[in-house]
Amino acid sequence: MEKALNRQTDPTPTVQMLPTYVRSTPVGTEKGNFLVLELGTSGTTLRVLWVTLTGITGQRKEPIIWEFTIPTEIMLGTGQQLFDFAADCLVEFLDQLKVGSQSIQLGFNFSFPCHQTGLDQSTLISWTKGFKCSGVEGHDVVQLLRDAIQRQGAYSIDVVAVVNDTVSAMMSCDPKPQACEIGLIVDTGTNACYMEEARHVRELGEEKGRICVNVQWGSFGDSGALEPVQTPFDLQLDQESLNPGTQRFEKMIGGLYLGELVRLVLIYLAGQKAIFCGVTSPALLTCGSVNIKHVMEIEDPCHGRARAQAVLQGLGLDPSTQDCEQVQQVCEAVSARAARLCAAALTAILARVKSNQERSQQGIAVATGGHVYEQHPRFSTILQHTVRLLAPDSHITFVPSEDGGGRGAAMVTAVASRLALHRRQLDQTLAPFRLDSEQLKAVQDQMRKAMVRGLRGEASSLPMLPTYVYGIPDGTERGDFLALDLGGTKFRVLLVKVGSRNEEGIKIINQVFSIPQGVAQGTGKQLFDHIVDCIVCFQEENNLSGQTFPLGFTFSFPCKQLGLDQGILLNWTKGFNASDCVGQDVVSLLRDAIGRRQGIELNVVAIVNDTVGTMMSCGYDDPYCEVGLIVGTGTNVCYMEELCNVSAVPGDEGRMCINMEWGAFGDDDLLKELCTPFDINVDKSSINPGKWRFEKLISGMYLGEIVRQILLFLTRLGVLFRGQVFQCLKTKDIFKTKFLSDIERDDLERWQIKAILEKLGLPVSCDDAMMVREVCLVVSRRAAQLCGAGVAAVVEKIRESRGLEELTVTVGVDGTLYKLHPHFSNHVKDTVQQLAPRCSVKFLQSEDGSGKGAALVTAVACRLAEST
Repeated sequence: MEKALNRQTDPTPTVQMLPTYVRSTPVGTEKGNFLVLELGTSGTTLRVLWVTLTGITGQRKEPIIWEFTIPTEIMLGTGQQLFDFAADCLVEFLDQLKVGSQSIQLGFNFSFPCHQTGLDQSTLISWTKGFKCSGVEGHDVVQLLRDAIQRQGAYSIDVVAVVNDTVSAMMSCDPKPQACEIGLIVDTGTNACYMEEARHVRELGEEKGRICVNVQWGSFGDSGALEPVQTPFDLQLDQESLNPGTQRFEKMIGGLYLGELVRLVLIYLAGQKAIFCGVTSPALLTCGSVNIKHVMEIEDPCHGRARAQAVLQGLGLDPSTQDCEQVQQVCEAVSARAARLCAAALTAILARVKSNQERSQQGIAVATGGHVYEQHPRFSTILQHTVRLLAPDSHITFVPSEDGGGRGAAMVTAVASRLALHRRQLDQTLAPFRLDSEQLKAVQDQMRKAMVRGLRGEASSLPMLPTYVYGIPDGTERGDFLALDLGGTKFRVLLVKVGSRNEEGIKIINQVFSIPQGVAQGTGKQLFDHIVDCIVCFQEENNLSGQTFPLGFTFSFPCKQLGLDQGILLNWTKGFNASDCVGQDVVSLLRDAIGRRQGIELNVVAIVNDTVGTMMSCGYDDPYCEVGLIVGTGTNVCYMEELCNVSAVPGDEGRMCINMEWGAFGDDDLLKELCTPFDINVDKSSINPGKWRFEKLISGMYLGEIVRQILLFLTRLGVLFRGQVFQCLKTKDIFKTKFLSDIERDDLERWQIKAILEKLGLPVSCDDAMMVREVCLVVSRRAAQLCGAGVAAVVEKIRESRGLEELTVTVGVDGTLYKLHPHFSNHVKDTVQQLAPRCSVKFLQSEDGSGKGAALVTAVACRLAEST
């Protein structure tokens, strides 16, 4: 099986492992009327069915079924004769049904070995079950049927899917309490199918999702694998069959052959004078005179001996009581071997499914069907007992198929229709998130223009705030510095020892303190007194009490700086809302809190934005680092601008770091065309509606909520979760951005995605899991592309401001979304490369930009002050 899936050549395994392109099992919402054509499921009979599916909750309707006997001359004639006969049967059936001119979806149950290249494309490999029509092997049977229907021209029939009886059996079973994912047929012939991971089917070339694989195990052993268990009777039967040397496994199991095996054994025993006193009869010597019906009658536990006598007498024999008993034993041995061989093969499939199975799933359900399996008095019992002996750790449920051929084929058609509809609805929903190069280029151009306006002091959604940081580290900075980092619910105090790059490097001692919600949303006095308390605690625990160090304060909120140690808070973000702070100089607020606390002196040199700290931290390691990027809970960028372009600061020589506060980009409706209804809902429900539009499209604080809004919409459409809107989907912010990073990992198995969603209270199907993943992928990709368009605008601005044909620059990056998301960083880089081809941009991840960076800003400021 494994070698066949990988398309490896091997002389022994001869199972085909053919993809059927059935990509999902029923979920219980399938409804509608479907036409079914069955060919090859029941010997020489063709069936036409009108199947009405009503879903789990609807009252089940029995299908309308007509059977047509296929003449022998058609079974052995031409393909056109066969398919014209089938089309005639369809027309006769529909005429009586009086369906009118409506368009009809048809499922074609074609139970012969085929190679499928699509759900409605199937090439016949070889005929079995007594069929031998010319001009069909090697051709697409769906197209042959369509041509025949077209020649009839009576009805508008769309052949949606071609399936075999095994797949139909699997699909016909009720999905409650557990969907069947293995199908087993033991009838005239025998076969099995199961749901396989698409990535294991090399022929598909796909990584995600599942697909039903038609094992076609009837041919197993055609290369000799069954020789140890084959008898002379098996070899004789094979040689006398219509297809010598092929379908060896089927000839040991299928109902078409079991009676013949019994006949050959009886002839041998009569020749040995072990039965019938050595006498045979012309009927017994006639091929096909003993069939599976005879075998099942003889093995009947109540009337078997009487039936054996009747069957044998019908063959012109005069059996004794002992003869009847021995014939019974022969039938039992042949049938038991068939059941056990079938069980062994099924166990191989169970092992395969178990290795793929979602860990949250309890047990395995096998859909069963076929005349032999269903009506033989002992076959199913022996098979199930043998499977449980061979796979004692598997929790197996055998579920009888309900008219598998008809209902199952209709269900395959219905599932295909459902998937196609849901795919269209999903694509339509996600289309606005799939940005093309023109849209990204427009964002880049708009940001460039907004940057220029902001630098000039004109109306712009980009404030382009001066930071009064005039340089990046040059490697000569030395000393011990204190750093504070406030940007979320955790507050850090650090002692940073700066040495030479090549020798001592930078050593950091730090301690993390929490900011209680009551403090974050209390008064400004409470907040800054708490900060000073944390500093005192840090100094006491590290024996630093009484010492004074230059201090850098990383304050990761929008500020307008009037100097290196002057920062006016513009507004709170990230859940902070301390009163009496907005519009105030946060350094003064810190100094006032220091003054209120006895026994502590601090030299506050610089207030630093976390983005600036990131740039400076990376600048210590890379002198080309002149851009800082944060993509975490929030997002921002800073960069080194020519001072002559900064109207808010006097002087034309040198450069200054500009804090763009680009999260506000688009607050003037520049991004209106890109905002989807989901973005608008997220903005309206935020604590600052209408503000920080760009950040709400990119940052980790909002992506999970965008995904939740999309999932809620898709659920109400019926695309997800069977249309059931669970309470958790209505709960704001329940879908954390961390889930996006987890769900989008390439190595994540589907059961792991399901586990993540189930922890939220979402009972998901396999289809649901893959669609949720697609939603996450699209939302995070758009965020990364918008981020990349912004970075492209920044580096192009640097290049043009310096009059360079080409620019080499490094972007220092920090933030959990950029660092931990499996694809975000690559999408950013690809977008920058696409939109800024004349810039060679390297991305360097920061190590503690908020702490180390603040200390380096302070160190650079001290160096520049000393040199001045």
